[in-house]
Amino acid sequence: MHRNKIIQSFNRREAEQNCLSLLQLCTTLSKLKQIHAHLLKSGLHSNPLVLTKFSSTCSDLNNIDYAASFVFCKEAQTHLYDTFLFNAIIRAYAQTNHTKQNAVFAYKRMLQYLIKPNKFTYPFLLKASAGLLGLNLGKQIHGAVVKYGFDTDLYVQNTTVHMYCCCVGGIEYARNVFDEMPKESAVSWSAMIGGYVRLGRSTEAVELFRRMQFDGVRPDEITMVSVLSACADLGALELGKWVQRYIDKEGITRTEEVCNALIDMFAKCSDIDEAIRVFRNMSGKTIVSWTSVIVGLAMHGRGKEAVDLFDEMRRVGMKPDGVAFIGMLTACSHAGLVEQGCRYFDSMVTEFTIVPKIEHYGCMVDMFSRAGHLTRALEFVQEMPMEPNPVIWRSLIYGCRSHGELELSESISKRLIGDEPMHGSNYVLLSNVYAKMFRYEKKTKVRKVMEKKGIKKVPGCTMIELNNEIYEFVAGDKTHEQYEDIYKMVDEMGRAIKKAGFVATTSDVLLDIDEEDKEDTLNRHSEKLAIAFALLNSPPRTMIRIVKNLRVCTDCHAATKFISKVYEREIVVRDRNRFHHFRDGCCSCKDFW
Repeated sequence: MHRNKIIQSFNRREAEQNCLSLLQLCTTLSKLKQIHAHLLKSGLHSNPLVLTKFSSTCSDLNNIDYAASFVFCKEAQTHLYDTFLFNAIIRAYAQTNHTKQNAVFAYKRMLQYLIKPNKFTYPFLLKASAGLLGLNLGKQIHGAVVKYGFDTDLYVQNTTVHMYCCCVGGIEYARNVFDEMPKESAVSWSAMIGGYVRLGRSTEAVELFRRMQFDGVRPDEITMVSVLSACADLGALELGKWVQRYIDKEGITRTEEVCNALIDMFAKCSDIDEAIRVFRNMSGKTIVSWTSVIVGLAMHGRGKEAVDLFDEMRRVGMKPDGVAFIGMLTACSHAGLVEQGCRYFDSMVTEFTIVPKIEHYGCMVDMFSRAGHLTRALEFVQEMPMEPNPVIWRSLIYGCRSHGELELSESISKRLIGDEPMHGSNYVLLSNVYAKMFRYEKKTKVRKVMEKKGIKKVPGCTMIELNNEIYEFVAGDKTHEQYEDIYKMVDEMGRAIKKAGFVATTSDVLLDIDEEDKEDTLNRHSEKLAIAFALLNSPPRTMIRIVKNLRVCTDCHAATKFISKVYEREIVVRDRNRFHHFRDGCCSCKDFW
């Protein structure tokens, strides 16, 4: 009798191992179904270890629903289920974009079956919550983490930080968790720095990176990608160069992601030539690498070079994707290459069978509008196979304003307000159109509507990096400790460029005030304050780089050309749309922006 039990036990273990081996080798759903039939026939479907492996195999074959339908069926022997099985299902759902909600459902079933989660359950669940962007859900899961005593586990803490960083309104919760963690691991620092970068809080990301250095924690490649993204956002070239040297000094691997981040940083920090050098020295270029340089050249107004690089990419066998074509069409738009842009748009469809998205149509409308082909732009919008989005309408408005079609600008602006009654920029566009038309009563009426609805205009601000510090100015700013000297310098600049022939573009002042007051208002624009600050605090003839959050106005653009000549400075301005390289009284955009 004892001998028979031993033999039966041996046979069960052998059958179990055979099934595990079959599942390990399984590569198709049809084979999986055959193994499933064998499990049911042999009774191994009630073996927790086999069932867990079965679920994992379903996940590997992108069919976790097949396993879940078996596990959660009415006939399921739930008393045989364990934590490992549910972890496998939760993990599979969390790693699949379209089924993250099912991870939460599986977790609820787990609790209903009185199966206790362990420390491996929550990282998967927190990742699913991050993908769902649900702050309240994330808080509930975090509460369960604390309840079950896993809040001191480093891996759980890291995923909790990541989850909060992904949720709207969750960054402060993320920082609270981060501040209570041990800081030996670069992973937690990367999660927090990356969270700040994704929210556009790049200054805080850089400050945290500096603290990371002070605490002696060695960053990894992921950290460096986030820090480089922060530098790109801030336009902090000197810090970006230091990060590049640090990567090489510390022997941090220049992965494709790191190289692509370097390309993006240099392009967005005005050193497009260094971005090209990094690109040329890459051993393995991806489509992201090519696209980053093409977009960078487009932003700098070097459309012909962008076209040449796009053609080179095709010659070496790298097939362009939809993003690459957006970069190419943007280059044509900023360089005024209308007919070339049309040819590339057509080739995207006919040669590469890429279905144009709303972004591609937006590039085309922007290209026609910038070049003054307004009738062509309107016809293109009318022939689109989809409804134009607000970005496309705004491109038309800017084009109409630039080329004197103010009544059409008014009509489109009113339509935008009807479609997006709480979007502040729509009201600003309409009020600016009325100011251009000298219809100040209607402009005032629009502003009062904004006030009544609680809609505020985004204030213009300019950032400048000097001596490894980032300084920010807003129009009429008096918060800087040097503000008195800065304003004296602004007045001196004004007198010097007027003497050289500059005439203020007072039509840019959208207020019903006299000409002298209009000039005074223009002199207090944030970019002029930043340039004055740079003239006061940097050596003669050195380059000045500034970053503007809005489109540079006509007056500041004209004034900066004169400043570059009078003070013998090369000035690089990055605004919301592109780069302007001012040198000896000329701009790289050739007044086309």
